[in-house]
Formats: sequence, structure tokens, C-alpha cells
Amino acid sequence: MIVVIDPSTKKNWVPTSKHAVTVSYFFDSTRNVYRIISLDGSKAIINSTITPNMTFTKTSQKFGQWADSRANTVYGLGFSSENHLVKFADKFAEFKEAARLAKEKSQEKMELTSTPSQESAPGDLLSPLTSESINGTDDERVTPDTPQHTEPRAEPSQNALPFSHSSSSINKHWEAELAALKGNNAKLTAALLESTANVKQWKQQLAAYQEEAERLHKRVTELECVSGQTTVIKSQKTELNQTIEELELALKAKEEELERLKAEVESANDFQSQKDLLTDKLQDTEARNQVLEAQLSDLEQRLESSQLEREAFRKSLRSLLELLDSKIFELTELRDTLAKLLEGS
Repeated sequence: MIVVIDPSTKKNWVPTSKHAVTVSYFFDSTRNVYRIISLDGSKAIINSTITPNMTFTKTSQKFGQWADSRANTVYGLGFSSENHLVKFADKFAEFKEAARLAKEKSQEKMELTSTPSQESAPGDLLSPLTSESINGTDDERVTPDTPQHTEPRAEPSQNALPFSHSSSSINKHWEAELAALKGNNAKLTAALLESTANVKQWKQQLAAYQEEAERLHKRVTELECVSGQTTVIKSQKTELNQTIEELELALKAKEEELERLKAEVESANDFQSQKDLLTDKLQDTEARNQVLEAQLSDLEQRLESSQLEREAFRKSLRSLLELLDSKIFELTELRDTLAKLLEGS
């Protein structure tokens, strides 16, 4: 997250981007300076040159800020973790020290290249150019050309009048002034060409940053789509969890019913075994009953035959008794007859 201080109140933070963006350190080799760059699409929301007098302050575990006097604002950065904040602060301190060393070297180089004859107007001309080439912008580097050309022309006329004793000294003075102006003009032309090359290089780097920003923006869009899909997946997951819970309850009820059915099956198996046992006994009984019935039928047949024989025997006995009775009667009549005969004799 990137924020800047509110220019009206100088107290509140104002966000500069609606989503997370990349913040990078950039080394400008032509100017020998370090910059902090951040792009939001094609818009540069941070373009801060690191100077030796800057200080990066960690105000919390995930937030830091620094003041940029050239931009007349205070930048604030929010990080995803304290480790990222520490790495950023270490790099800031490292590049701040590098900027200090580069500034000292440039000042030493200016002092070595300066001469007593250039301490007046030419020295004033080179000083703003050198400072602007280190820390300024492209517009600031080009605008000072016009007043710097006119100012040296005014000074020789003012300084030459007291010492113009002859035309030869005036000509020499103007020739020296013209040579100095030509040298300064050549230096300004070289600086302008260098600034043009720097602008082209900066445009190329800006285009690369824009491509990287577009790629990251697409990635963020994809991640947002994935996040939306994640919300749908979470809702589907919640519904699936509810369905799973309902199925688990139904499964538990089915398991209980299955246990009950198993108990019933076991009891039915016991009943079946008892039934099989009783069936075997019944079959044995039926077999024995058939045998007994056969025996009974045989006995009935034998009894019937016995009864028939008995009836026949009884009939025979009756016929014999009748025959005996008739014989007895005959004998009786014969006895009586014999008795009468005896009595009569």
C-alpha cells in the first residue's frame, strides 16, 4: 500500500493506489543517483530521488515513511510483513550512503576541474548544471540555459570598462570571453545530448516498468478472479459440508437400522434352526407315524380277518350246538323210550 501526506492538512494520509503495486529501487547510471520508482499502470505514483539528507523512518512493524523535499511531500509504504519492511529500510540506508559518496565525489571532481579564470561567470554556469544533473529532473536541466548564456555576456561589459586602456586589451578580453562561452556552450550541448539520451533511456525503462505493471495488474486481476472463484468454492464447500453432515446422519440411521436388521436376522436364523430341528423331528415322527399306520392297517386287517374267523367259528359252534341239541333230544327220546321199554318189560 502506498500513501502520501495530505498537502492541505499535512497530517492525514491519502492513498495513491487502489490495489497493491510494486515498489522498486532504480539506479540511474547517467546521473549516478538512486531512485524509488512505483507505477500504477502508466502513472508514476512514486518517483523519488534518494539524497544523503533523507531518512526512512519505521513507524510500525509494517509501515515506514520518508520525506522528499523536491517533491514537497511525504511518502508512506505499507508492507505485508516486518521482514519486507526491514529489507526495504536496509536498502534505503545503503543507497543513501551511496548517494552521499557520489555527491562527495562529484564535488571533488568539480573542485579539481575548476580554474581561477572560471570562478566568475563560467563557474556560476557549471554549478547549477552539475547539481541538476545529479538530483534534478529533465525539465530543470534544460530551462537554466537561457539565463546562463545572457548573464556571462553582461558581466564582461561591466568588468571590462575600468580596464579598457586600449583596443588590443579589449579584443583580448572579448576573445577570452568568447572562448570561455564557446567552451561552456560545448559543455551545455554535451549535457543536453546526455540529458536527451537519459530521457530516451528513461522512456525505455518507463516502458519496461509499464509492461511489468500491466503484467502485474493482469496477475492481480487473475488473482481477484481466483478470489471470486474461491468465494464460490467456499459456498459450495459449505453446502457440500451440510450435505455430507446430512448424509452422515442418514448413514448413521441406516447403520442403526442395519444393526437392528442383523439382530432380527440372527434371531430369524435361530428360529430357522429351531424350525429345521422341529422339521426334522416332524419328518421322523411322520415316518414313524407311517410305520405305525402301516402296522395299524395290518393289525386292522388281521383283526378283521380274526373277527371273520371268529364269526365263522361262532357259526360253526352254533351249528354244532344245534346239532348237539338235536342229538341230545334224540338221545333223550331214545332214553325215554328205553326206560319205558324197561318198565314195560
